[in-house]
Amino acid sequence: MLITEPAAILVYLVALIGILHWISERKSVATIFRYLPPAIWIYFLPMLSSNLGIIPQSSPFYDWVRLYLLPTALVLMLLGANAPALAKLGGKAIATMLMGTAGIAVGAIVSFTVFHWWLPPDSWRGFGALTGSWIGGSANMVAVASSVGTPDSMLGPLIVVDTVVGYGWMGVVIALSVLQNRLDARNGVDQTVVLELNEKMRQIESSNRRPLKFYDLTLILAIGFAVGYFMLELGKLLPEIGAVVNAFGWAIILSTLVGVALSFTKASDLEFAGSSVLGQYLFYLLLATIGAKADLKGILDAPLFLVAGVTIILIHASFLLAAGRFFRAPMFLMATASQANIGGPVTAPIVATVYQSSLAAVGLLMAVLGNIMGTVVGMAVAQICFWIE
Repeated sequence: MLITEPAAILVYLVALIGILHWISERKSVATIFRYLPPAIWIYFLPMLSSNLGIIPQSSPFYDWVRLYLLPTALVLMLLGANAPALAKLGGKAIATMLMGTAGIAVGAIVSFTVFHWWLPPDSWRGFGALTGSWIGGSANMVAVASSVGTPDSMLGPLIVVDTVVGYGWMGVVIALSVLQNRLDARNGVDQTVVLELNEKMRQIESSNRRPLKFYDLTLILAIGFAVGYFMLELGKLLPEIGAVVNAFGWAIILSTLVGVALSFTKASDLEFAGSSVLGQYLFYLLLATIGAKADLKGILDAPLFLVAGVTIILIHASFLLAAGRFFRAPMFLMATASQANIGGPVTAPIVATVYQSSLAAVGLLMAVLGNIMGTVVGMAVAQICFWIE
């Protein structure tokens, strides 16, 4: 039976998201989420549902979610970015992170130049989305994909690449932790930078999360939706730039910038009440609607994208090795910066603790920096790849 009413589709997707996260919290069955995180299930299960005829592959509800929830989600997820705290990471840590980001961007451009002859038409849109994901995270992938018009059928292979290559690289980074002392000695690394970071992170972690109150919830929703809607209207007044920055693209860029700007104000305190959690939920709902619009046949293109993805990772790794040599950065910073780019805020703290058990917050803050840069850099890479094609 096909579900067509927007309200019924919303209930179906909300229930699906809820069930998936309930399962992910059950220790007895949560093993599968170590290798395939909830985000990939939230994409693929709606895709399977639409291809089986349970929900439609096209609905005005999907378009409404994309248009109004994405800018709102970005504002809420960046509201607690704590941009002032990023500066406390120190110049060496930020420089290492930026080198890793540059490696992703350059790697995507080089990989597209080499492989685009064999990839589907308009693959430049997909490379921009993958760049956004591997600099910031899945939310950045969705933001770039929505802005540049990445076909929904292409997002399936990209998510496969994001998961298979991304988690494979995480395994490599963790395995290399046994070499950190040897590599640091070879690069002449001064270990005091790690000790200083440790102390700074203790200070940053002194803030405590508070219970969500009705007042906080109303304020979070008011800020998120008001800013998101206003950015959509403002984007309509700005000129288009190239093949990437249209009215909706401007709304995405402006929402990102305003979210970062608000992180310098008292509004950032709403993060302790869960603003980013609500933003992430809106993003999951958006991801589910994108999955519903996708076609299973698009997964057949995954092998070609996998090869391109591995190429991007190798170039990214070479940039980080150069950063370690030039900046004399500890391998801890190289590994954490890499996972902050490729894996995002969920896995970066894990890798950070493998290298330095007390510095999980460094991974989190680096990942936040990636969230801030991911959308804009991803759109820039998409434009360059468009020129190449």
